[in-house]
Amino acid sequence: MSDIAVYAGLFGVSFLAATILPAHSELGLAGLLVAGDYNLWLLIGIASAGNTLGAVVNWGLGRGIERLHDKKWFPASAEQLNRATNWYRKYGRWSLLLSWVPIVGDPLTLAAGVLREPLWSFVVLVGIAKTARYLTVAAIALSVF
Repeated sequence: MSDIAVYAGLFGVSFLAATILPAHSELGLAGLLVAGDYNLWLLIGIASAGNTLGAVVNWGLGRGIERLHDKKWFPASAEQLNRATNWYRKYGRWSLLLSWVPIVGDPLTLAAGVLREPLWSFVVLVGIAKTARYLTVAAIALSVF
């Protein structure tokens, strides 16, 4: 498989992992790191970019929630969204640093859109959180294997 296909695949699974479809980008990143055939920093950058862009999709869904929240495919239940919105109102934009957390992160990114967080601050904070997660995954994968 070509390097471009590998990097594109990692971007794709990282993107999907942050949206409505379940995906395990951490496993993909760890596997590629352990294989040792690819650039560490490029892998982390691509995974972070894909996952952050996927979160931007959630932010956009939150912006259009009035039209979308009753759809079967919508990525958060009313209860999850309500909990995330309350958390977001309480802790503000800094709660986006938890956007990497499973189960909690996706509703937080939706809540940021609902509550009209500016895109620039959303991307910065979510990008920091997602990159920190992938750096941690890389450190664990490379030290364990």
